[in-house]
Amino acid sequence: MSDFELAGRIRCHTARMVHAANASHIGGCFSMAELLAVLYGQVLNVQPDNPEWPDRDRFILSKGHATAILYALLAECGFFPVDELLRYGQDGSRLLTHVSHKVPGVEFSTGSLGHGLPFGCGKALAAKRRGLTWRTFVMLSDGELDEGSNWESVLFAGHHRLGQLTAIVDYNGIQSLGNVADVLELHPLAEKFRSFRWDVVEIDGHDVDQIAAALLPRRAADAPPLAVVARTVKGKGVDFMEHQLKYHYSPPKTEQQLREVLQQLQERGQ
Repeated sequence: MSDFELAGRIRCHTARMVHAANASHIGGCFSMAELLAVLYGQVLNVQPDNPEWPDRDRFILSKGHATAILYALLAECGFFPVDELLRYGQDGSRLLTHVSHKVPGVEFSTGSLGHGLPFGCGKALAAKRRGLTWRTFVMLSDGELDEGSNWESVLFAGHHRLGQLTAIVDYNGIQSLGNVADVLELHPLAEKFRSFRWDVVEIDGHDVDQIAAALLPRRAADAPPLAVVARTVKGKGVDFMEHQLKYHYSPPKTEQQLREVLQQLQERGQ
């Protein structure tokens, strides 16, 4: 299965999951589908049948509200059965609506924003000091960068030259209460990271070749940390969801709307 096809499959799973649970954050799930597909399809060194393998690469979803698509991906990769996905958000399910470390393949429970990058810095520093080769990747939302704890972590990582740490910013331009540019402007984001002594790559976050080129090369342990600023589209893949704040929160409400979402995704060849 290609990364493009995997991105489509996990979007479809996510649509069904949030519809069944009447849950939210489909727009922010869809914006990072290709990023996740390339990470798990080509980049991360993990073993689905041994999730606690000590030499695994670490992936931390700091934007923990967008957990549905991560669960979908982990199921597609074999960490747990795909059939379990429709238990998402249901009473008694381990598939909580913010990411939970109780789920195989999840490193760290998140949901309160601004926690993932500090945790990732600790993981990367531990690996560096122990001479270990595994890498740490943290997925952040753009709105999440309003949290000051992230900028403390950016300063810390640059100071300690955590070359095995990569932060990926899902820069879709819309956060919970409006456009990022209106709520709290981040521009020029790349220059901000560079001023904190990070290397930066700016990419189209839906172009699987650009994503792979940014994430695949291994970096020296004492190199600067890497920030990948990925320009994405909220609700990517469904015309009435794209660039719409509503779908930060709202799932496909009716069976007809769910069918329309799935049809559009399938028509894209996914």
